[in-house]
Amino acid sequence: MQNLPLSKRKFDYFFIIFFSLFFITSMISDMMPTVFGSLESNLDNPLMKANYDYAIGCDPLFLNPPVWMRFVTGLSAFVYGPFYLVLVYAFIKGKNWIQLPAVMYGTAISVITGVIVFGVEFFGEPEWQCQNLGRFLPLNLPYVLIPILLIIRMRREKPFQRIF
Repeated sequence: MQNLPLSKRKFDYFFIIFFSLFFITSMISDMMPTVFGSLESNLDNPLMKANYDYAIGCDPLFLNPPVWMRFVTGLSAFVYGPFYLVLVYAFIKGKNWIQLPAVMYGTAISVITGVIVFGVEFFGEPEWQCQNLGRFLPLNLPYVLIPILLIIRMRREKPFQRIF
């Protein structure tokens, strides 16, 4: 049986769109704290200022990230970021070889973000706790939910031979 064309796998457009957006955000949002540390270091830079505006009212862990958080943002910027482009390519072309790497990525990011980062944001030291859940969750929850959906999408052999 052959892989279905993308036009028949309409839900895969959802993944293509989100992974394209994730690539952009990992290159912009996660690159800044990884490379520069404190977002307060260069507020003349519009990207630093945008990240600062997000962090100051919502996400203090992101504002002045401890070393371990810079490893998390570094993974996003330098590992997950390029991998999003591979995912987009594989979904567009229907490449089944992406199945195992996609499950590995989905597991890693949902655990790191969903358990470790969210755990600190919700239950950690007061200086790192999220200050605005109404702003934080819509911006960050997709980084846990979409990878879980990806794992579900990749659950059986030859994922592109079926609609979902």
